[in-house]
Amino acid sequence: MSQLPRKAVMRTAKLAALPLGFAGRTALGLGKRVGGRSAELVAAEVQARTAEQIFKVLGELKGGAMKFGQALSIFEAAMPEEFAGPYRATLTKLQDAAPPMPASVVHRVLAAELGPRWRQKFASFDDKPAAAASIGQVHRAVWKDGREVAVKVQYPGAGHALISDFNQVSRVARVAAGWIPGLEIKPILEELKSRVAEELDYALEAKSQKTFAAAFAGHPDFAIPDVVFHKGNVIVTEWLDGTPLSAIIATGSQQARDEAAARDKELLLVGPQLAGLLHADPHPGNFRMLADGRLGVLDFGAVNRLPDGLPVEMGQLLTLALSGDSTGALEGLRQHGFVKASIDIDADQLLAFLEPFIGPLRTDTFTFTRAWLRGVSLHLNDPRRADFALGFKLNLPPAYLLIHRVWLGGIGVLCQIQGEVHGRATVDRWLPEASLPPVHQA
Repeated sequence: MSQLPRKAVMRTAKLAALPLGFAGRTALGLGKRVGGRSAELVAAEVQARTAEQIFKVLGELKGGAMKFGQALSIFEAAMPEEFAGPYRATLTKLQDAAPPMPASVVHRVLAAELGPRWRQKFASFDDKPAAAASIGQVHRAVWKDGREVAVKVQYPGAGHALISDFNQVSRVARVAAGWIPGLEIKPILEELKSRVAEELDYALEAKSQKTFAAAFAGHPDFAIPDVVFHKGNVIVTEWLDGTPLSAIIATGSQQARDEAAARDKELLLVGPQLAGLLHADPHPGNFRMLADGRLGVLDFGAVNRLPDGLPVEMGQLLTLALSGDSTGALEGLRQHGFVKASIDIDADQLLAFLEPFIGPLRTDTFTFTRAWLRGVSLHLNDPRRADFALGFKLNLPPAYLLIHRVWLGGIGVLCQIQGEVHGRATVDRWLPEASLPPVHQA
């Protein structure tokens, strides 16, 4: 495969193969059951084959399709435990690796960007990729001055694929938005499209990483690799050795989980305050726990620029909600665009609807778990609840698009890690204008 499948028809056909393939395997499974095999064995076989196809199709397509798969990998924690196993293992592959492009293609990109004598910039270069992600893959190498480095190479055709996938998602989103009276979809899609374009700009990514590295230089809890070299569709950065967060999720001790969860939670708050940037790609493949206890942070293609830190209204609204001031919270949400003026909402019902999200801050420590996330999912999707329709009445201001995505994704990762966090103290320290009431106050 010399480049990504770029034609929209080809990519659409491959994506369409996922549900069709599942239907075919289900029919085959029914035939096997008629032939005498147990339902449990047949179901397990169907799940395993479906999971493998998800990895194969989303991994090969890369671009926006793979990014969708990585997003799914974060939220597998919300799946019922009896169904999650095969998909958890397969989607985890998308956090760290995907089917790689051939070495010959990598060499062509390096020659185009670094010149025909590109090898002279390295003391050594490993043709086997260390990681393959949605729009680029990473190779381990040694720079000419002896430093171990990571060489990130963008896939040929990644831009076409990512924009094509975004356009397909946009068409679906516009239709879905018609069902949600409180949502203004056009400005959200415009904001999202600009972010998608930014992820293809390696010059911008290198600049963001340099900003992060400078802001966190010498930090006791976080490690950001410096940028060594950048040109065109290639970025060379310092190499970080460590335990991938996905490995801690799979087999880590409780101590390792607690340490990883604490660092992951804090990064959501500390990045904007120290660097004026929010790391906006929270899936576990972008993080490593280093031997010295620091969290290593990788991939700065997706960031949210917050030069003044997180919006002060976040702390203000959270304080109102935790204090039980439903009227004040609703007024604040209206003021900042989360509830349109034309939408009628009961303030007390709104606070009850939001309770699962703010509840973890009612105690000094909290352990995010898969069971907790499944409970939240049931809460939000239970049509028997009096406040069920509230979710359709809320709006997402474009300025909050990435913040919302990152915080939801961060919570999904915390539920995979299942470590104890001192979330309240972290919020008190880093979230502007947060003045949380005493723990036992209703």
